[in-house]
Amino acid sequence: MLFVAVPVWSQSPAIPDTPAGHVLQAWLDAFNSGDQARMQAFVTKYKGPLTVEGQMGFREQTGGFDLVAVDKSEPQVIAFRVKEKAGSTIAAGTLDVKSGDPAEIAHLNLRVIPPGMKAEDMHLQIDSATRSRVIDGAVASLEEFYVYPETAKKMEDALRAHQKKGDYDKVTDADAFAMMLTDNLQDVSHDKHLRVNFSPAVLPKDRDDSKPSPEDEARMRTQMERNNCGFEKVERLPANIGYLKFNGFAPPDICGPTATAAMNFLANVDALIVDLRMNGGGDPAMVALISTYLFDEPTHLNDLYDRKENTTSQYWTLPYVPGKRLAGKPVYVLTSKRTFSGAEEFTYNLKNLKRATIIGETTGGGAHPVSGHRIDDHFMIGVPFARAVNPISKTNWEGTGVEPDVKVPADQALETAKKMAADQIRANEKKEAESKKSVAQKN
Repeated sequence: MLFVAVPVWSQSPAIPDTPAGHVLQAWLDAFNSGDQARMQAFVTKYKGPLTVEGQMGFREQTGGFDLVAVDKSEPQVIAFRVKEKAGSTIAAGTLDVKSGDPAEIAHLNLRVIPPGMKAEDMHLQIDSATRSRVIDGAVASLEEFYVYPETAKKMEDALRAHQKKGDYDKVTDADAFAMMLTDNLQDVSHDKHLRVNFSPAVLPKDRDDSKPSPEDEARMRTQMERNNCGFEKVERLPANIGYLKFNGFAPPDICGPTATAAMNFLANVDALIVDLRMNGGGDPAMVALISTYLFDEPTHLNDLYDRKENTTSQYWTLPYVPGKRLAGKPVYVLTSKRTFSGAEEFTYNLKNLKRATIIGETTGGGAHPVSGHRIDDHFMIGVPFARAVNPISKTNWEGTGVEPDVKVPADQALETAKKMAADQIRANEKKEAESKKSVAQKN
């Protein structure tokens, strides 16, 4: 008997005819197109927290998404699963929209499903006892650690007022509850680093997140190696202009060799463009490492004041880095609204030291480092516990962002920088030639 193999084509699940479903369909269409104009139209129409730069960068990483399942549907909330087109990773997502025509995105959250975890376990249902426990735990961590005690008290009062009014009573989805608490806390503090997080996997009881578990550390190392530590491009452009684009300041103990290789590749350029338009921050130690290549003398970069410990830590350039330094070479830093946290510190430091020209948009405005604190098996809170204090300005960029020296839309920043760099190189060459001519005439 002859058996003929017939291909079986899986169909995408139907997306519900709801406001949340309509936005999910529109997001998938725009995201998967890879077209910046379509993504811009989507972000403009549905507003919310998404940025065109962030979505396009995410699209490059994943290759787009195939919808695998719709796990839960309500008019303004939809829980779903997607598989990245560029790999085998499956993520659970939650889309929450506000009422309106069109609906506005309140939250869009995607989380990778860990190996061995069932998809249904990614969407935990909670009861009133859990909600009360999480609120109490969040308040306790804020009171003990938050960088401004008076603001911590105001946030507690706000959460208790919402609780008393019954605003949380109908929230049964763990992710939605964490996002609601985050919104309520940020409404008071305006602190974009402050977040309540839900974890589908049980959080270890014997630690906060200050020291990741060996498993987490190994997973992080593997992910960073796969992503080349966030370093996307290192190029030598025409006119001997160096171009460096990286999207995070990863820990030097893992990614120091990658950063060193990038900077050594650029050792002989006549000007440097550092693209931080999609850089969300990271480790101050990596900020110091990369900054060291731009100075030839010990330079005080930044300080961090810890509220609970009442101590100040100083950050300086390093006494040694492998390879040549670019001290004296013109530097241009590209920024966008997405540039955040450690990337803002790098930008703010160089601006105050008059070491770089900042080109692009005002940055996101987050200057408070965060520590994580476990609340229960599935909830934790990231609490900003310290504040940056620049040794020159005596303040920081919290809530205001870093203002560029040359304000242009983010998508025009690179071309602007290339022109400015080329002009500066020509000016430097002319000045050097005139200097040599003057010396020759004197001799």
